Amino acid sequence: MLSLRSLVVVACSLSVPSVFAAQCAATLSKGNAVATRLQSYYSSSSGSYNGGGRWTDANAVEDVHNFMLGAGVTTWDTLGNTWDVVTAAKANANLDWYSYNQGFNDDAQWLILALYKIFDYKNTHGQDSSFYLDTAKKIYTAVAAEWDDTCGGGVWWSTDHTYKNAITNELFLYTSARGYQITGDSTYLANAQKAWAWLKASGMRNSQGLWNDGLDSNTCQNNGQNTWTYNQGVILAGLGQMYQITGDSTYITEAQTTLDAVDAHLTSGGVIKDTCDNSSGSSQCTGDGAEFKGAFMKHLQYFLDNAGSASQTKYKDFVTRQYNAIVKATNSNNDVGSSWYSGTAGSAFGIVETDSGLAGITNAAKWGSC
Repeated sequence: MLSLRSLVVVACSLSVPSVFAAQCAATLSKGNAVATRLQSYYSSSSGSYNGGGRWTDANAVEDVHNFMLGAGVTTWDTLGNTWDVVTAAKANANLDWYSYNQGFNDDAQWLILALYKIFDYKNTHGQDSSFYLDTAKKIYTAVAAEWDDTCGGGVWWSTDHTYKNAITNELFLYTSARGYQITGDSTYLANAQKAWAWLKASGMRNSQGLWNDGLDSNTCQNNGQNTWTYNQGVILAGLGQMYQITGDSTYITEAQTTLDAVDAHLTSGGVIKDTCDNSSGSSQCTGDGAEFKGAFMKHLQYFLDNAGSASQTKYKDFVTRQYNAIVKATNSNNDVGSSWYSGTAGSAFGIVETDSGLAGITNAAKWGSC
């Protein structure tokens, strides 16, 4: 456990005003407690989280490394060595990534993002990072091959080739843009540019400024399905990265259109809410759904990392609102509940829900009123 003195030092290292140092320390201390609880679900022998799944585990691995980088700690330094995706890749240099991910191209890209983050962490601490980037490249190559001209372009959701959706292509935008930022390989940038051009023209963003789930497979029109929070978040990260690469402010404008729509239409009392959230517990965001708000908050952080001071100031209150709600939704075991807007009422608790909370706390430690 970090000492208060260590946390204050970390707070200063995050370049926050000294007047907020104590509050930053409190935010990081909360993050440390939640991360510790999250890692209590992890088995280093299996390389997986008890109660998790392949793509939610990838988010947890990414989130723990993201927290360690933000807080300047090395508490879970070996996590990237024991994660089952890493051990599988080390055991078989020619692993069939389509089969490994059961054909799902969205799931594959969550693995890429976790590998990118481990790469960042290893680099920061002077450790060998090449294997993680090489593995990410292999998975990325498999995903990129799933782009075709059906519905004018886009990566298929799965190798069954039955659905083109928002999250898969938003992830492709971000993994491509981030891949270019890491490697300088122009292929990644070209893919990011075509991904955004296709997304923008696809019609999946509705009149409210929110992204629906995907396209009707017969008409290639917006299917009007749910506007999940993570669909709104991942696009922010991709657009923020493109702004960082190009300096083109239209990427910021596009991102703010969606982010403002989230605040207007996907919140209750100022706190983000998915349709499966319910204070009575009559429905709960469990399984995949429990990850959505955390994925939103993490990718909002990545957007703010690149978006500049005007955006950072504009959304500080929004980030802080989510943090305060997460704290209220946390139980005495430091598990975070699934329904942030209602405190612990109506919430499910477990590994995925707690991981989502950690992502929000890490964002707040950096970009909230701290």
